[in-house]
Amino acid sequence: MAKKKSILVVDDEESVRDSLYNWFIEDGYHVECAENAKKALAILEADSYDIILADIKMPGMDGLELLKRIKSLRPESIVIIITAFATVDTAVQALKDGAFDYVTKPFDPDDLSHLIRNASKQISLVEENEILKEKVVSLQNIEDMIGKSDAIQKVFSQIESVAQSNASVIISGESGTGKELVARAIHTNSSRRFFPMVSVHCGSLTESLLESELFGHEKGAFTGAVYNRKGRFEMADSGTIFLDEIATISPKMQVELLRVLESKTFVRVGGNKEISSDFRVICATNRDLKTMVEKGTFREDLYYRLNVVNINVPPLRERVEDIPLLVDYFIKKYCADMNRQLITIDSQALKRLEEFPFPGNIRELENMIERAIVVGNGKRITLKDLPVGKESVSPAFESLDDLEKNHISQILEKYTWNISASAKALKVDRVTLYNKIKKYELKPVK
Repeated sequence: MAKKKSILVVDDEESVRDSLYNWFIEDGYHVECAENAKKALAILEADSYDIILADIKMPGMDGLELLKRIKSLRPESIVIIITAFATVDTAVQALKDGAFDYVTKPFDPDDLSHLIRNASKQISLVEENEILKEKVVSLQNIEDMIGKSDAIQKVFSQIESVAQSNASVIISGESGTGKELVARAIHTNSSRRFFPMVSVHCGSLTESLLESELFGHEKGAFTGAVYNRKGRFEMADSGTIFLDEIATISPKMQVELLRVLESKTFVRVGGNKEISSDFRVICATNRDLKTMVEKGTFREDLYYRLNVVNINVPPLRERVEDIPLLVDYFIKKYCADMNRQLITIDSQALKRLEEFPFPGNIRELENMIERAIVVGNGKRITLKDLPVGKESVSPAFESLDDLEKNHISQILEKYTWNISASAKALKVDRVTLYNKIKKYELKPVK
């Protein structure tokens, strides 16, 4: 159902305001009025309006100056100039300054209604174009999920069954298994696919930054807040919000998130107006949230609110039969990216990859293939092109944490503890790597 358009009428004549208000309310629009430009700007500071009708002759700031201010403050709004003294110069100047059109007093109700309908169509076309752009970007970033193993086929089946519902989903699994890819597959197979999927990497943001990122902020809310900013929940209206590394959020943010999920309303940082948004939430974590609940570090009520459906993405070592398919995919991808002739991989190299434990999962495999194509000189990838010789195969570890600790330590030593280079190799951000270093108490080997 099309969203009801909003109209702001700015005119110093009360009779004009009342007439326009009644006409537009009768036509089904949401209408607000202001008697001068100063009050109109105050209203627009707090909220946006689709269509603004502004009188050109008003005490204080006139309609042309107001038009310029609106285009600076709310560039997405359509402005129609009202005048009782129409001249060619006035009309040309208004159109040059960004006005959609102008109307003269006295109004013909039918002509004015037709003009507003045209403006509404223009707004709808712009909105549809933005949605299509989001869809195109989303499609460009989605790689086909690849695999024939029973483990990944189970994930495909879960995606298919949950996609058409609005249920909250937690995607669990080790780092590098493709949890965001699963989230995108759910979104693009849902009825929300024509609206954006908005991603937030919770682990890379401080509590205050995450609050502003999720809820948005008002101008002047804090130092550096020089304009109003929509939050991710607001951007995800009618679509999906993906919260990665949900286990890292603070107790305060857990309370805020629970409230938003229950009411689907929130207030921007520094604001007092309640905003509604119809979003679906999908989360991802590489930690055991159930254990965190038992330890008291994650709220039980939030856990059950989020964990309506749980999809566990298996590590690569549990879907070895998918490695040849993934290798073939990454070879084709990076040969095309590098404008290289398509190459193959010899059987010994492929066998060694199938024996490798891959603590970094698919992300690590992708990195290996990209590196092999860069450093290799032949028409096929061989063992010497891969950092998985017998000496590189990880020994048996008692836990996955030990395996991850060993792998991160090896990468840090390989890049002489250059955090940026190591994070890039591991395909994680610097904050995540710092957290891992702290968690495992890693230090350079002397």
